[in-house]
Amino acid sequence: MKKMMKRIIVAALLLSVITVTQGAVTAEAKKIGSFSAAKKMALKKVPSATVTELDTDMENGVLVYEVELLKKNKEYKLKYRASDGKLLEYGWETMNPAVTGQNKKDLSRSAITKKAKKQVRGAAVRSIKLKQDDGLSQYKIKLTKGSKKYELAYNSKTGKLLDYEWEITVRKSSASKTGYIGAEKAKSIALSKAPNATVVKVEFDKDDGVAVYEIDMVEGIYEYEVEVNAKTGKIIKFEKEIDD
Repeated sequence: MKKMMKRIIVAALLLSVITVTQGAVTAEAKKIGSFSAAKKMALKKVPSATVTELDTDMENGVLVYEVELLKKNKEYKLKYRASDGKLLEYGWETMNPAVTGQNKKDLSRSAITKKAKKQVRGAAVRSIKLKQDDGLSQYKIKLTKGSKKYELAYNSKTGKLLDYEWEITVRKSSASKTGYIGAEKAKSIALSKAPNATVVKVEFDKDDGVAVYEIDMVEGIYEYEVEVNAKTGKIIKFEKEIDD
């Protein structure tokens, strides 16, 4: 009986170790460390789509992968957190929606609200506005459910859903935790070389495996391109040229 109990205990311990190990492997596998990994995850979410753009960015000190895809008449945009592969943003919009029946009467706001609440069950409506977009009358409606914020667009005449998007706000992470200096610090470093310039773009990227902030600035007839090492703050590249 004692031998049997020992075997059961040993088996239980082994199963526990295997489960923990598998959990660790699974968690590790969710991390995104390359564009190919981000592409694979996006195509799993939107099967048979064509990836049109891959990019990385820093949001509140958090590294994210952005993937844009095309499938039939829809453009998709997905955003993943690199540290754990969590999907932070998902959305699609209809390309070149048919501009027909615009002489019809608009559906009521309550009718569109009902459709939106059916689309996102349990959500609370934040706002609804009637707008013209590329000659098409649309209802733009914003909703909230838990940590997600939704934005939907409907053809105001037919009630057809044209755009759908939700996002989770990325919580701010200190530069000390990520090891990066942060976009604001990178901007100030770039401006130290051209104090009267205006920053028009800041992007996080990797250049030959080195994490950098790419900063574009303008000053009168001049354009600046600056690369700042994301960890050390050292200026790697500084170019000034006349805007053609």
